[in-house]
Amino acid sequence: MTLLDCGGRALDLSRTAIMGILNVTPDSFSDGGIFFARDAAVTHALAMVEVGADIIDVGGESTRPGAQAVSVQEELDRVIPVIEAIARAVPVPISIDTSKPEVMRAAIAAGAGFVNDVRALREPDAVEAVAALQVPVCLMHMQGEPRSMQHNPVYTDVVGEVRDFLRERIEACVAAGIPRQRLIVDPGIGFGKTVEHNLELLRRLDELRALGAPILAGLSRKSMIGALLGQPVAQRLHASVALALIAVQNGATMLRVHDVRATREAIRMYEAVYPRTGERI
Repeated sequence: MTLLDCGGRALDLSRTAIMGILNVTPDSFSDGGIFFARDAAVTHALAMVEVGADIIDVGGESTRPGAQAVSVQEELDRVIPVIEAIARAVPVPISIDTSKPEVMRAAIAAGAGFVNDVRALREPDAVEAVAALQVPVCLMHMQGEPRSMQHNPVYTDVVGEVRDFLRERIEACVAAGIPRQRLIVDPGIGFGKTVEHNLELLRRLDELRALGAPILAGLSRKSMIGALLGQPVAQRLHASVALALIAVQNGATMLRVHDVRATREAIRMYEAVYPRTGERI
């Protein structure tokens, strides 16, 4: 799988794909809601594409630790106008970051072509919705729920348990009619994991390649950086890029990031030294 069909727009996986984060929420942990307004969101999407984003991930509900849930209608009101405007403005695929099947359907109708679900299509009707929409989906591992996931995450073998969970979700999706070639997996760094769990997952990320699906890694500005370096969110660029390079070295095919230019330039240098040869899952 080199080109992934995202609702008629191609995502090239022959090189590391950069997913630019576009939060249209008032309570995002990272950008503080500065792209909440539609025009600001579109401007930022255009800027990310200009400096190397291969796909834009639009989210209307924060999944930071302690985040409060929002209604279907509120999420629709946040994301649909933005997706419609971005779809007219940029040539790259658009992803919808949601767990709600109603939002998935409306977002794909508005111009998105990829679903990014932190709950791995476990909400009622979510698997059926994606099967019918015929778009790729990223299945993420999360222990617990955003409001409580960081209270006391416990694993016997974090990598083995994450791998087994993702394998089960892949099989559930295939059984529901979603082709394997449309499935991407994400270990869920920072979602129901301690710093030690996150480091172990990153260290052994290549073990997830046994699942036979491209791996998406989201490490950008994560709290583990703050815990290890004592840095606030606004000062986590260099550590985020370092973690992104480690993720690629250990098997990641896609990176979900806030800082697109810096990450793209670092990956270009990495791939100049270590070229991607042939198809890599």
